[in-house]
Amino acid sequence: MKKFSLTDLLIFVISAELVGAFSALLSGGFTDIYAKLTRPPFSPPAAVFPIVWTVLYALMGISAYLVWRTDTQASRHALGVYAIQLVINFSWSIVFFRFEALLAAAIVAVLLLAAVGVMVWSFFGVNKKSAYLQLPYLAWSLFAAYLAAGTYLLNR
Repeated sequence: MKKFSLTDLLIFVISAELVGAFSALLSGGFTDIYAKLTRPPFSPPAAVFPIVWTVLYALMGISAYLVWRTDTQASRHALGVYAIQLVINFSWSIVFFRFEALLAAAIVAVLLLAAVGVMVWSFFGVNKKSAYLQLPYLAWSLFAAYLAAGTYLLNR
């Protein structure tokens, strides 16, 4: 196991946060689009999303760092799954807000949910704490898939 390094931990956390920030930047003005859509029950106000995602990206970075410290074949595989889910995560906001492709966004949300589930499972095999830190992300991904699918169905 690699020795603890605050610098490395910060690199993982900041990298994850930058994925979210860059995706948000490329997605355009999400509050205007979100406000005009008919949304399913339990849809939170637009202001909730940046707060939740900031916390989730920080947890992603911490978890990935814990897995990276293990430095095994399983950890490398788990980090590959982590990277794949980050790419899917990155694309969702752009598909939904920039292109307003609601069906495609619902499909991406379901793919993201599946990828997060595989990531949690992969992390669990390497470092249980890292997997547990991802449970809020898994729950939010399930909720996000519901919101995306519901938004598509209500706005077709």
